[in-house]
Amino acid sequence: MNAVDTNVFIYRLDRREPVKQGKARSLLRQLALETTPTVLLWQVLGELVRQLRFWQDQGRLTRDSFLRYVAAFRGLYPLIMPTPEVLDRALDLAGRHSLSHWDSMLLGACQGAGVTTLYTEDMGAPTWYDGVELVNPFI
Repeated sequence: MNAVDTNVFIYRLDRREPVKQGKARSLLRQLALETTPTVLLWQVLGELVRQLRFWQDQGRLTRDSFLRYVAAFRGLYPLIMPTPEVLDRALDLAGRHSLSHWDSMLLGACQGAGVTTLYTEDMGAPTWYDGVELVNPFI
């Protein structure tokens, strides 16, 4: 199963990064067509909403655009809610791999959801953490 990190969704919208925007668009389109399922993790959706609200507060987005983007991204892939075990996995990952709290929470959510590939430019991608392959779609 696949998952996409917040930065991919942000680059999909960010016109200031045209090369990364094109790669993000291509990846999201490709994942929608693949037979391997892709999921939207709750943490990613929360981080995305925070960034879009920031842009709205700066005047870079209207309220209507903000709501339209949230709905569009929510509709791309099934939303996976965290379980209590995600925190336990995250604490274990952070301790063994010196990851930040938020990165370990994301990896713990991936493990809990059965995600084997996370598309991200963070956490040293490309690399592996406990059965989750991190793929940087921007290199």
